[in-house]
Amino acid sequence: MTPAPAQRRTLILVLGSMSAFGALSFDMYLPAFPTIADDLRVTPAAVQLTLTMALIGIALGQFVMGPLSDRWGRRRPIIAGTVLFFVSSALITVAPNIETMTALRLAQGFAGGIGIAISRAVVRDLYSGAEASRFFSRLTLVFGVAPVIAPTIGAAVLEFTSWRGVFALLALYGLVMVWVGWRFLPETLPVERRRTGGLAEVGRGFKVLAADRRFWGYTAAQGLTFAGLFAYLSSGSFVLQEVYGVSAQAYGLIFGLNSLGLVAVGQLNARLVGRRTPRALLFSALAGAVAAGVLMIGGAGLHSLTIVVAMLFVYIASLGMVAPNSTALALDGHAQMAGTAAALMGAVQSVIGAIAGPIVAALGASSGMPMAAAMFGFAALSVLTATVLTRPGQPKLA
Repeated sequence: MTPAPAQRRTLILVLGSMSAFGALSFDMYLPAFPTIADDLRVTPAAVQLTLTMALIGIALGQFVMGPLSDRWGRRRPIIAGTVLFFVSSALITVAPNIETMTALRLAQGFAGGIGIAISRAVVRDLYSGAEASRFFSRLTLVFGVAPVIAPTIGAAVLEFTSWRGVFALLALYGLVMVWVGWRFLPETLPVERRRTGGLAEVGRGFKVLAADRRFWGYTAAQGLTFAGLFAYLSSGSFVLQEVYGVSAQAYGLIFGLNSLGLVAVGQLNARLVGRRTPRALLFSALAGAVAAGVLMIGGAGLHSLTIVVAMLFVYIASLGMVAPNSTALALDGHAQMAGTAAALMGAVQSVIGAIAGPIVAALGASSGMPMAAAMFGFAALSVLTATVLTRPGQPKLA
């Protein structure tokens, strides 16, 4: 079933909006990190832990609901995820302490993970190969807008109310998406294609994926590169505002410009797919991320805000080419268990990201060097794993 052009555009808008749950729940409250720490009387590390718990929740949401969507279909689980996102966001607005907020962030992340995994599975239900890469690129035009506007909106909200108002807006967004999903999201996995073997069949699916070297190579390449992004998410607010003296509003603008670069490169990728292979485009983007990491380290050493901000832009923009190509390449051989494959891919990415945040936090935010070094290190590892594991003719892992 290949959607007509009008249906395709609607599907891009719906899936992009649902894929944005994670980005919105991360990015909109980043400018509020210092004020949350002051209001709840906790350390910056405790606030950073709320981001880490959301990443863990995203991993769990994908890992649990992705395989179940291969059995139940795509529509019901993703709508349930939007309901959970609305409820958890609303409850955070009245969280009395950091412990309650952290637990609710886990639930909010779980809901976001459902949207991410099942959106990928829906695309794989309908497309494969270069066409899948092109569709994933188009999705960045929608969900990529979220990080462009989210920090700016968050900073604007802080001008008029507290950080709790940020989560009130997220709850409203979740409520709107419940209606959007119910009204416009079709079922893309017909009954005859669903997996009916229960947990044993899910286990066999994970076993097949575990033996696929190329799947792991592309999954690790994406996960490690995005770990650099999570290093920035967890520490960038403190580094830019407290080390370099950037205001909350300016931080939101910088973050928005970085995300705009990601969207622009994603659309460039959609045009280049077909002229160059997804694999070639992926490695070009990975090389750009490594170069940006090297120069960012130099900028941090010189205490140059200009260099650090410019290289953050290059690094994050490269993700607009990393994400669609690595996703399409990883899922390409697994049409019969797209939900399981998308879930495992997304869960790995989230777990790596959840590890990245505390590592950078432990190194401190008294300078830009720990963040820059982490971003470079993760990008370099992504090139290494992709090179070693995805070479043509590589045997399975057994």
